[in-house]
Amino acid sequence: MKLIIQIPCYNEAKTLTIALDALPRHIDGIDEIEYLIINDGSSDDTVQVARDWGVNYVVSFPQNKGLAKGFMAGLDACIRNGADIIVNTDADNQYCGEDIEKLVRPILDGKAEIVIGERPIDEIKDFSPLKKKLQHLGSYVVRLASDTDIPDAPSGFRAFSKDAAMHLNVINQYTYTLETIVQAGRNKMAITSVPVRTNPELRKSRLFHSMGSYIKKSMLTIVRAFLMYRPLTFFSICGLIPFTIGLAYVIRFLVFFARGNGAGHTQSLVVATMLIIIGFMTFILGLQADIIAANRKILEDVQYRVRRMEAGESGQKDAGDS
Repeated sequence: MKLIIQIPCYNEAKTLTIALDALPRHIDGIDEIEYLIINDGSSDDTVQVARDWGVNYVVSFPQNKGLAKGFMAGLDACIRNGADIIVNTDADNQYCGEDIEKLVRPILDGKAEIVIGERPIDEIKDFSPLKKKLQHLGSYVVRLASDTDIPDAPSGFRAFSKDAAMHLNVINQYTYTLETIVQAGRNKMAITSVPVRTNPELRKSRLFHSMGSYIKKSMLTIVRAFLMYRPLTFFSICGLIPFTIGLAYVIRFLVFFARGNGAGHTQSLVVATMLIIIGFMTFILGLQADIIAANRKILEDVQYRVRRMEAGESGQKDAGDS
């Protein structure tokens, strides 16, 4: 059983050694532990620090492509290099390295395919009260969209079985954390969470520059994932709103008509017709999107088979530039 721990990096030379030193060297049930970093266009000595420390693999981008792209590149490299379990953690030592054993245990025991580290959000001193509330709200929305019970959806501290990693495909450019949970939930993967500890903040988050930006990007990610995996439900709800309002106008017109005042309220009938047509057309869009979603599922199955074939190839010690 081989575990590869991957760390996305963007100018992390100052903190990377601290994070690497905290990683486990042995876990019961794991025969081999290796380490991989994703150099996301760093302009400092991140790669040299990683090599001096002794990481096994380096995936490098010539320029910054964002967390989501780096995460997927890391998964692909881990699969190609024979990982049975993949753990993703941060280069700023946000998460307690000792808790990696807790993350991989449900996978080793055959109880889960994906495990999310649940942070004690209300106890993290570096989080403002607003950020804590938004973290809880975001996790709640993701639970609704994904039909899972994950309490800490934004957590990047997570473990994947080889099979689960081969099924994942992140589309958005912002982050992988929310979309992968929605995808896993909708594809009926066995996903769970375990409580983990966090370390004091070494640097400010680079994922968002303001709370408003964080909210906007997170909500767009959730909506987009919902559109991809439950399009018929989404468009049906959207279409039901104008259809219901239009139906109410029809009833209003019929009431006036029954009282002999219909001639003075024909505008209600016109508005009702427009709204009902809009609602119906929105539902038709949902049917079309549902067909597209079915085609995407076929493409995901093809991608899964390709990754399985790639996993059978011998990996190289340096994944090189991607």
